[in-house]
Amino acid sequence: MSTPVGTFLLLGASGDLAGRLLLPALGDLLDAEPERRSVVLVGAGSEDWDDATWQERVRRSFASAEVTAETVAAVLARTRYVRVDVTDAGELGALISSCAAPPALYFALPPAVTLRACTALLEVPLPEGTVLALEKPFGTDEESARSLNVLLTTLVPESQVHRIDHFLGRSTVLNLLGLRFANRLQEPVWNNLHVERVDIVFDEQLTLENRARYYDAAGALTDMIQSHLLQVLALVAMEPPASLDHSDLRDAKAAVLRAVRLWGGEPATAARRARYTAGDVDGRAVPDYTAEPGVDPSRGTETLAELVVEVANWRWAGVPFRLRSGKALGERRKEVVVTFKPPNHLPEGLAGRPVADRLRLRMGPDSIALELNVNGPGDPLELDPVTLESALAAGRLPAYGEVLAALLDGNPLLSVRGDTAEQCWRVVDPVLRVWRDGSTPLDTYPAGSGGPADWD
Repeated sequence: MSTPVGTFLLLGASGDLAGRLLLPALGDLLDAEPERRSVVLVGAGSEDWDDATWQERVRRSFASAEVTAETVAAVLARTRYVRVDVTDAGELGALISSCAAPPALYFALPPAVTLRACTALLEVPLPEGTVLALEKPFGTDEESARSLNVLLTTLVPESQVHRIDHFLGRSTVLNLLGLRFANRLQEPVWNNLHVERVDIVFDEQLTLENRARYYDAAGALTDMIQSHLLQVLALVAMEPPASLDHSDLRDAKAAVLRAVRLWGGEPATAARRARYTAGDVDGRAVPDYTAEPGVDPSRGTETLAELVVEVANWRWAGVPFRLRSGKALGERRKEVVVTFKPPNHLPEGLAGRPVADRLRLRMGPDSIALELNVNGPGDPLELDPVTLESALAAGRLPAYGEVLAALLDGNPLLSVRGDTAEQCWRVVDPVLRVWRDGSTPLDTYPAGSGGPADWD
């Protein structure tokens, strides 16, 4: 049974991730569940801050999420800040031993620093129940992900390693479970007998937003498809689990990811890439990607990637799954689209050509839409497409709040398991190799457009 943690130890507490996302999410969580306010927040970093400076950072972050005064007071009464070199085993050991057990160590650090810190932990006796939480990317390819997993599970059991993917805390993504498995009209037709294709799209109008240091080394395929969208695919395509216990759910996801294959088996044709040039996004002038501060043009980093895969099993064989994500696009489009096959026979006398039935699950604002054919308003025998749409209630917590709740409970349900992290790299590694050797084109598209003009 998982054990709730008593200390939330935030490594990299002065960084952007901590201030912009993690601390506000923690405040939201403690507001929603006041019984958790006993958790002790400890900030740690290389900056020479005193407790007053740290408390001011906590106040500002909580204010951005409109956290209640009661929660702010409860956290500030217990929180503290420690200056520490997280790559030094002695300093890291002293920090951990000063915390109430069991602690949750959240590595809000660059991947290379996280790796060095975890290596230092090999020399540190960890209290029983210690939880480790790591941000993506989990390695840089399949081999490095496997090595990282060996290191982590040398430190603590796999069930106490939380590879954070905030997408798994999105209310829309979690709604996939109810949509598929609680509706008799849905589950029987989610298979290759009825589904023509599945599209998982996360198109953004955002550009680099001061993230060039990370993004220019990663690109759209690694940043979004390898990490987030393949996890969403696993929820879309998995077999019904016996329960939502973390073992059952993560076993079902792992089975799907092991079955994922590049469409046609050819990395050069199963994927394509592009990079934005100067343009206008929603009235905002955007420079050419290569002119963005911190970008190295010689890297050939893509800002739009598309990957087509097949889930090679009995349920899904022959159905293309298209995963697409990009930046600086004209339309903000974040959705899962299931396109169904046309009817086997259309009775003679019905006028018009039916459009494909589609189910759309949209993310932020969350909604569900079902596109169908019905009789038109004029001629009763003429087909007319209609859309049945419903807004979905916002989640109880923002995505990071849901992830932190599971982390503090010691429940890995919303975390990425080690073997699935390796499988995601297995899928994209061949594509990354052919992209690096320059044998496939890097297309371009004006910022604010829908992508390259010759893409479908």
